[in-house]
Amino acid sequence: MTLHATPGRHVLADFRGVQASRLTDPQALERQLIEAAQAAGARVLSAHFHHFGAGAGVTGVVMLSESHISIHSWPEHRFAALDIFMCGTARPELALAHLQAQLAPESVHVTTVARG
Repeated sequence: MTLHATPGRHVLADFRGVQASRLTDPQALERQLIEAAQAAGARVLSAHFHHFGAGAGVTGVVMLSESHISIHSWPEHRFAALDIFMCGTARPELALAHLQAQLAPESVHVTTVARG
């Protein structure tokens, strides 16, 4: 077993200025979050996404052995809130970079919290 400085890192990211069409497709967002988890070296257990209707946002979570990645989107505000919590050797910053490349926000605000 590898010991780490903290059991996990929790990355909270606000994506502003995202093209609205990128925030309304639950299947695309699910695929992107799963790819982000894989890019971080995490193991996906399951995923659940909900679309709030035509032109509306999506909420979704990908459950990981190492914790989770979630998204809540507001296309009318061109905004997405992301929550990336990973422990062990998984690297949440790689998941964040993948999602930033996919969603192409105009600005990003990130807060990282050491958990444990």
